Amino acid sequence: MRSDILSVLEGNQDLKTYLRLQPVWYRRLTRNPREIRKMETEAVYFYKKSIPDRVAQLTNGVQMASMMLSMFQSMNTGK
Repeated sequence: MRSDILSVLEGNQDLKTYLRLQPVWYRRLTRNPREIRKMETEAVYFYKKSIPDRVAQLTNGVQMASMMLSMFQSMNTGK
């Protein structure tokens, strides 16, 4: 594999792990090193680090906090 691709992989642990989980990328990157950007995009979706995934995580957190707050309020009014 080319040294520039190896340096990108060394700098990003998620990409390195994704490459080990998806070995087809070894062959693809060896044949066409410009596909590193495509691999990065797929890794972001694989690890659920895309913007829609992060918004969903934030929404779930806010819903959980809201539910806990209403539960605490109902416990305090029940006294």
